[in-house]
Amino acid sequence: MFNYIAICLAWVAISYTSCTTMVANQGQSQQDSKLGQQEQSIIKNASEQGLEIATLGAGCFWCVEAVFQELKGVETVVSGYTGGEIDNPSYKAVCSGTTGHAEVAQVTFNPSIITFDEILEVFWTTHDPTTLNRQGYDTGTQYRSAIFYHNDTQKTIAERSTKQVAPHIWNNPIVTEISPIGKFYAAENYHQDYYELNPNQGYCKAVINPKLSKFRKKFAHKLKTAE
Repeated sequence: MFNYIAICLAWVAISYTSCTTMVANQGQSQQDSKLGQQEQSIIKNASEQGLEIATLGAGCFWCVEAVFQELKGVETVVSGYTGGEIDNPSYKAVCSGTTGHAEVAQVTFNPSIITFDEILEVFWTTHDPTTLNRQGYDTGTQYRSAIFYHNDTQKTIAERSTKQVAPHIWNNPIVTEISPIGKFYAAENYHQDYYELNPNQGYCKAVINPKLSKFRKKFAHKLKTAE
């Protein structure tokens, strides 16, 4: 009986370690969802600077941002929303599952250092693209696995990678959405650099730390710390 109660309590504790519940008291009323001036400039001039942009949905954007920020060749990572039906959605609205948006990370990278193919290899490895609208205890369409391509070349690479790379990592069918990028909205400021600024927060310790540990081990040669 005592073992059963302990197991139930542990399950409840884990179930509350989700991207949504952990920000209940972190200012969801904030509406400062516009990109900062620096990020706007980088995205606008990316092609002129020889940079490219990848927009990826892989569950809670805190996790995705934390992973890609550590890769060599990645210039910036902005957490945000895309793929939805309303303008300027708030985090609360997106988490309701009614806006159609996915939580995404918009990754600006230098293709002479890391290619879109390599970005996708990390993408496939660091989330589960076989679970529909779910990553761990984060459930809902906002957590769907998705690649939002910015041009026809990215579309071709994404489709090829889905067929040729992902199945070598995962046994179950891949359910990742591949769609053209629509309007992208940066998430509220308190979501940006979330892991870096909140390493001792419960979700970061329970979910992001183990993910980063596996990622760093597999892709050690691609990390900025390896430079």
